[in-house]
Amino acid sequence: MFIGIDIGTSGVKTLLMDERQHIIASSHASIDISRPHSGWSEQDPEAWIRATKETLDTLKQSHGSQLSAVTAMGLSGQMHGATLLDKQDKVLRPCMLWNDTRSSVEAAAMDANPIFQTISGNIVFPGFTAPKVAWVKNNEPEIFSQIHKVLLPKDYVRLWLTGEYVTDMSDASGTSWLDVEKRKWSPELLAACDMSEDQMPSLVEGSEVSGQLRDELVQRWALSIAPVVAGGAGDNAASACGLGVVDEGQAFISLGTSGVLFAANSRYSPNPKSAVHAFCHAIPNAWHQMGVILSAADSLSWYSKITGLSPQALTEELGTELQSPSGLYFLPYLAGERTPHNDASVRGAFIGMDHSHDRKALTQAVLEGVIFAIRDNMEALAASGTQFTELAAVGGGSRSHYWLKILATALNMPVNIPVKGDFGGAFGAARLAMMAATKASPSVVLSSPAIEYRIEPVSALVNQYDASYQTYKQLYPAIKNVLS
Repeated sequence: MFIGIDIGTSGVKTLLMDERQHIIASSHASIDISRPHSGWSEQDPEAWIRATKETLDTLKQSHGSQLSAVTAMGLSGQMHGATLLDKQDKVLRPCMLWNDTRSSVEAAAMDANPIFQTISGNIVFPGFTAPKVAWVKNNEPEIFSQIHKVLLPKDYVRLWLTGEYVTDMSDASGTSWLDVEKRKWSPELLAACDMSEDQMPSLVEGSEVSGQLRDELVQRWALSIAPVVAGGAGDNAASACGLGVVDEGQAFISLGTSGVLFAANSRYSPNPKSAVHAFCHAIPNAWHQMGVILSAADSLSWYSKITGLSPQALTEELGTELQSPSGLYFLPYLAGERTPHNDASVRGAFIGMDHSHDRKALTQAVLEGVIFAIRDNMEALAASGTQFTELAAVGGGSRSHYWLKILATALNMPVNIPVKGDFGGAFGAARLAMMAATKASPSVVLSSPAIEYRIEPVSALVNQYDASYQTYKQLYPAIKNVLS
């Protein structure tokens, strides 16, 4: 038996998986977020421990005999959070989360230093770990002076589970301190932030052993042995392991609140100028590229609130057959944009409205705008040599067949929908735990799920959607100064 634990932003999910990779049971516990000031987003790290305890206690109550047979555990987690500890492992301040933007000044200063993009392969975003620690140095120097270790969220949970300071390559890639190509901490990047490698956790691959469960916890959950704890992964890399997206040419798109286009690479392929993330994957000798848009399904949710109709009702109103592009353009920059523009201040817009445009036209424009932003990401990945010929789709937006038809047609690429199942971070973490315990290769463990159905491009409309996208591409530079 294997356990996967996903430390998410809104909660912890823990699942129990058997040797055939069947999910036996899962449990969830919620976590609160604190936003004491505009742009701040924080959590108490002890809340992660409390939630993890709760999920495992629940599994013990419901599946105690199967839980006792667990031989390995894996961790997935929200990335970039700065968890600062003193020499007694006391948390020095609330953890600043991935969506905390207070360090924009520090991030811009770091990014102006060419060594960061050269060595880390990425733009220094305000959400990354290093600029947050720089903010603490500038604004809370008494706390900065006490920092003994900096841990990412899932790795603070690991410290509680094992007593070890360890992180994995994929999560470390989002700190701005990792030499992503060489898969090691960069002394130059750390020194530029007045930090040292001694303040960093040790590095392991996601499928390697990082430690063993402490005796106290073995007894708490009545386990037969002390399970090993795998390195695990950042949330998107863990989800990729759940979907089997680990080999060159494989990719998936997540149409969730935000939109993520994730492509596996067999080589390191940085392209920081286009705001593409180039990170280590969770398994050895593998990397990935990732493009992110900040408002994917969130754009439809915003429009839903305005119209008073549910997202499902709005998309069903469009019918089942894909229509020609609306001729109306929606820029989905409701919270700024990440890839490829790296523009936190730009905002969304409808462009080209006239008296003929009704609710259905606006709905279609919203769906098209999100997919055109995804195509921006695909072209940014292609500019650095990353190609794929099909992709899987997950997330709430993937429940709309009409939206998937726009996706397939605008990208001129088949889109595969996996069979119903949980292929998220917790499942990927459990798979990594299985690899750590059994030493099985990725090709044996990280297979892709069966495909429930496949959406093909509507060939008669491919050229029309391509032409509409070419117009869409010209809108951002045209309105940047107006909407920023």
